[in-house]
Amino acid sequence: MLIGDMKTIEIKGDLDNEIAGIAYDSRKTNAGDIFIAVKGEQFDGHDFIADAVRKGAAAVVYEKPVTRHASRVTGIRVEDSRKSLAYISNNFYGRPSEKLSVIGVTGTNGKTTTTYILKSILDVWGKDVGLIGTINYLIKDRQYVAPHTTPESLEFQALLNEMILSGCSHVVTEVSSHALAQKRVDYTNFSTAIFTNLTRDHLDFHITMEDYFKAKKRLFSELLLRDGIAVINGDDAWGRRLIEGIHTDVLTYGIEVKTDLTAVNIKDSFDGLTLDIKFKDRMYNIKSPFIGMHNVYNILSAAGAAVSLDVPWDVITEGIKRMASVKGRFEKVDLGQDFLCIVDYAHTEDALERLIYTARELIKSSEVSNTPSLTLPPRGGGQGWGGVSKLRTRSSSPRIITVFGCGGNRDRGKRPKMGAIATSLSDYVVITSDNPRNEDPLQIIKEIEEGVSRKNYIVEPDREKAISEAVKIAGTGDILLVAGKGHEDYQEIKGIRYEFSDRKILEEAIRNKL
Repeated sequence: MLIGDMKTIEIKGDLDNEIAGIAYDSRKTNAGDIFIAVKGEQFDGHDFIADAVRKGAAAVVYEKPVTRHASRVTGIRVEDSRKSLAYISNNFYGRPSEKLSVIGVTGTNGKTTTTYILKSILDVWGKDVGLIGTINYLIKDRQYVAPHTTPESLEFQALLNEMILSGCSHVVTEVSSHALAQKRVDYTNFSTAIFTNLTRDHLDFHITMEDYFKAKKRLFSELLLRDGIAVINGDDAWGRRLIEGIHTDVLTYGIEVKTDLTAVNIKDSFDGLTLDIKFKDRMYNIKSPFIGMHNVYNILSAAGAAVSLDVPWDVITEGIKRMASVKGRFEKVDLGQDFLCIVDYAHTEDALERLIYTARELIKSSEVSNTPSLTLPPRGGGQGWGGVSKLRTRSSSPRIITVFGCGGNRDRGKRPKMGAIATSLSDYVVITSDNPRNEDPLQIIKEIEEGVSRKNYIVEPDREKAISEAVKIAGTGDILLVAGKGHEDYQEIKGIRYEFSDRKILEEAIRNKL
């Protein structure tokens, strides 16, 4: 039975009706479905119960008192509609996670890259793997568009079921804090859970860092199997706190403190990373095309998860070596120009700091030559470069030029912090628009400017122009960072998504320059 031992407050009508499907959107309700009224951020499903009944729903699940519904429809009142949606969806699809090894990855930064590295390792191991995450959903080699990092519980369980039908044995999934707070992955059996880190993000939703942490913690304290393994970043303060509050086996990883998997002998260059992972008094040499210390942590987390699954180390090292790049994550754009261009998804203060720090370390590790450089003129009116002709040349080392903005209708507190980080760590900064959504882009930029540490920046609200102008002034050996949108192929303005790709705009600007 779909509702089984689900906690209910009241049942009206016949429970023996055959259910054809599940719906939580009245527009997608078909005859014979069970409609579950879920309160969302913008709409409340309870307001659309009558619409679902008119479309032929055989039963309705709700948590608010409902005084009117057709007598032929079974009504089930529950304490928590979202949890009930997860419970019913899991049962409807035959509890698919019980037939799979499900690895969940949560944290503020690094989730996507970690999932792809781990998938590469499992591929080398000869397993058929599914992946659920920010960029796309993968069922073996088939790709599907990813509307959400972690889909709603109905779609999540449907994906797991489809993976079983396609022959998958393992699933690697990003688990967002929204998904955990909204119980989208409840009743899923996780055999391994990875914690990458926790830094400020999504406080428009969670309000406090404590609530943000509690949402992440659910993966480990409530959803991880008792005989499962938690793989936790031991260098992260929130990670160390997480270790204290869970009751499963733990594998820690890190660089700074004593951990189960520790990275040593790290060498970072334009060609990639080399390092040794120390585990149980043995050293395993790792080579990766990825760049930057943040990717050392991503490699460690994926390796730790692989160890939890008993993957041999020769397979782990080969899987890491084969994973060349992840779309929109420190992604190089190379058309033969004499400066390095990077597109990255960094949209939090911590991720932006790591991105610029990585670029700075690359410059330090490379040979520095005296090449013509450019200096920005004083800001006049705050709009546009004022023409490249107004820039004057000087002799200096390679520079970091950062283009970034902040999203609208999201945590406003991080805007000045990101302004401070960008201007303090970069040589030049172009503050522009990201996804303004329903906010005024100029107001967002004004709040970013409140945190700037020095006047080495200009404002260009038009993101395409901002990228193009930054390319025009980039010189030999410089590193140009375009941050915030990464893999996204749209820009959302006033509720409308317009086609927009940082990579494509960057490529066009480079071609024009060449």
